[in-house]
Amino acid sequence: MSTTIDQAFIKQFEREVHEAYQRQGSKLRQTVRNISNVNGNTAVFQKVGKGTASTKSTHGMVPVMNLAHSAIEVAMQDYYAGDWVDRLDELKINIDERQVIANAGAHALGRKTDELIINALDAATTHEVEEGNVGMNIAKVLEAFEIFGANDIPDDGQRFAVVGWKQWSQLLDMEEFASADFVGPDNLPYNTATQAKMWLGTIWMPHSGLPIDGNDIRSCFFYHKTAIGHAAASDVETDVTWHGDRAAHFVNSMMSQGAGLIDAAGIVRIECDETPDA
Repeated sequence: MSTTIDQAFIKQFEREVHEAYQRQGSKLRQTVRNISNVNGNTAVFQKVGKGTASTKSTHGMVPVMNLAHSAIEVAMQDYYAGDWVDRLDELKINIDERQVIANAGAHALGRKTDELIINALDAATTHEVEEGNVGMNIAKVLEAFEIFGANDIPDDGQRFAVVGWKQWSQLLDMEEFASADFVGPDNLPYNTATQAKMWLGTIWMPHSGLPIDGNDIRSCFFYHKTAIGHAAASDVETDVTWHGDRAAHFVNSMMSQGAGLIDAAGIVRIECDETPDA
């Protein structure tokens, strides 16, 4: 056997981890602003305020908008997901242990990416739709929709709503959300295996990682893509090393990423009661 066979193992493992992360890792990364290849321990997102148009007199000076500029810093954080692959154990099992560990590491890092984004969403408290001792209903959806309109949030196809699975099932029970009479046959939630759909100019999706308090109140979020920033100093990388004293490879997947709140005006928290009678 070639003495360099481990290199083929390592390269294949790295590819499998990366593919698993892209395929099933993070659900929310593409729903927010992204910066890649960050150098240093922080990334900076620029925020620009609204401009105001004014008149001018004949031959007068054009009025200056004096746009407000601010910079939001996002700190990079390092995360690891590693495990051992015993050389002889691989001969005794009928599963692809390498693939299992690759998927486990990639999914763990994907969940961490989503956790960073959800924590940034959770930091916004400017606009909230109170739970009112009930779960998700059409009144809450329309209230969030109204808040976005009042804040001049663009209706540009970059609006997202992430809800818990309890709220997703409640949405499916709404005729306005699930009936072809309201949304047309192409936008029915049952038409897609990814469990996401377009409704009210917003992409809706369920997520299992949203915060819930001790009173069974789940926080769901209605937000615009530009309201949250996600930065990566290092996307998912994999290091595979042979340890002769253990007769095993140690497989370590790692990343350096961060997320932060850019504009609270572009986020609405929708509180939903998850108690059994809600």
